[in-house]
Amino acid sequence: MNPIVLIPARMAATRLPGKPLADIGGVPMIVRVLRRAQAAGAAPVAVAAGDPEIVEAVRAAGGLAVLTDPDLPSGSDRILAALAALDPEGRHDAVINLQGDMPFVEPSVIEVCAGLLAREPSCDIATVVAPEASPADRTNPDVVKAVLAMEPDGRSGRALYFTRSTLYGEGPIWRHIGVYGYRREALARFNAAPPSALERREKLEQLRAMELGLTLWAAVTDAAPISVDNPADLEAARAYAKANP
Repeated sequence: MNPIVLIPARMAATRLPGKPLADIGGVPMIVRVLRRAQAAGAAPVAVAAGDPEIVEAVRAAGGLAVLTDPDLPSGSDRILAALAALDPEGRHDAVINLQGDMPFVEPSVIEVCAGLLAREPSCDIATVVAPEASPADRTNPDVVKAVLAMEPDGRSGRALYFTRSTLYGEGPIWRHIGVYGYRREALARFNAAPPSALERREKLEQLRAMELGLTLWAAVTDAAPISVDNPADLEAARAYAKANP
């Protein structure tokens, strides 16, 4: 398998405009994400940018960026456009979609996602989960839960469903992390389909893939990375960077 890591980013985030260039300890957030992805060493890395200022910041840091149409509706559309520009010959048969708002993501998260896709022949799309951070996660609709048929080693499993709803009963709660590894044909099929009924109901695009009949697997990592979605998250990320220079 010959994967590539693509990081979609655009300036017009609803809750935190200009998020990719937000300063975190003297480094733009998108550059921090880029460096974490490069540290994984799993594949070449590029940013699928919706705005020229993101391209400029990435290139100034020595990274690779592709300017995509700013009106593309989703990150998956953006990475498909970047993939077509970077690799029209189809050399890369897999794509790791890493969100541009995870400035401290562990390189191992990218590695386990790529490794699961390579190891499991039935896997069309790989993703990552972590154990719940607290009992409050179980009822928090902002925490997306993955329902998995776990392998005996407890480190990966086939995804049965994803939900924002409360899960009851005994057993662990797996918190979904928004990192995806697509086989190239699965990405194309996913993007060609309109939003599905369950996707619209739960506001979770991975359910579109499941309704299409694509098979998702999830690898377990020890903890969910910090994700920056709003001003409070940004301040927390800055505090983390200051405490962990």
